[in-house]
Amino acid sequence: MTERSGIICAGNWIVDMVHAIGYWPRESELVRIGEQSFDIGGGAANVVAALTKLDTGLPLWPMGAVGEDEHGRYVLRRCKEMGLPSRHMQVKGDTATAHTHVMSVPGQTRTFFYQGGANDALTVDDFPEEIFTKNTARIFYLGYPMLLAGLDEITPDGTTGAARVLYRAKTAGMITCVDLVSTDDPGFADSVGHSLPYIDYLVLNEIEAAHATRRVPVVEGEIPSDEALTTMARELIEAGVNKAVVLHCPDKVLWTDKEGDQKWAPTKRLAADEIASPLGAGDAFCAGLLYAIHEYWPLENTLALANATARASLKGVTACEAIPNLKELECDVIRMEEIPISP
Repeated sequence: MTERSGIICAGNWIVDMVHAIGYWPRESELVRIGEQSFDIGGGAANVVAALTKLDTGLPLWPMGAVGEDEHGRYVLRRCKEMGLPSRHMQVKGDTATAHTHVMSVPGQTRTFFYQGGANDALTVDDFPEEIFTKNTARIFYLGYPMLLAGLDEITPDGTTGAARVLYRAKTAGMITCVDLVSTDDPGFADSVGHSLPYIDYLVLNEIEAAHATRRVPVVEGEIPSDEALTTMARELIEAGVNKAVVLHCPDKVLWTDKEGDQKWAPTKRLAADEIASPLGAGDAFCAGLLYAIHEYWPLENTLALANATARASLKGVTACEAIPNLKELECDVIRMEEIPISP
């Protein structure tokens, strides 16, 4: 096989309908919708779109499922517009394309009303072994477990579809990266736990880390102590993660690797009036991280690029519209005009 290059972005494909509102109303109250936007969303969609906007030159492959409906046709059309092949995108005629109504209060928060559709219908059969043995990608990204019902369910043989998919990717020689999502599913730790031995890089926030390690749930907006974050990251390494746990919070990022080394990276926060929407910032972070891992960047630069990509995404209403190309990205530590871009 030739040297591996490129990234498969698998998992959630969603049509996001983002509605900007001035404030969150009380029950039975009316609030006016201001600006509205319409775009693809979800872990796989946002990460591959962010990588496309960065214009890295890497081969990219979207993978997932849509319904045979107008939203599904929109997703496939967006893939074509981004110059991405769609041969690994399943079209399921018996279900709707996943979609979300996002209520966004600019500079504050956003709330999601989600219909799982084709994402929930994905199974391990949609990821046959030959996809991995014939593809030359270096990295296989999966986002998000715990929002892929058909892959999250624990099977009678004591594993999950997600674990089997990741096993296939690793066995084929790919680096695996998983990005989690914040849900209150009581089976969170059990389901995610089955995948940990097949994950090289696990990306998650403080809320997801608490769920994955069976700790008292973190209240949104309250950041655990550095000691608590360190403990959770180390527990996930001990539970099976192969290379590193990357735990991102609003003010800092913690990298903990298999050798026990740790790196803290502060984030440079934007002013409230600079933030159009926080939608997809975590996915943008993951996109920057994946590119740097793919290119074997030094750790300090890797985390700086991930933070810079996330910060850029905050300036747009949709997840990726404000992300510039890689050499125009405003990034601390790195002189972007001098970075090598893959041919």
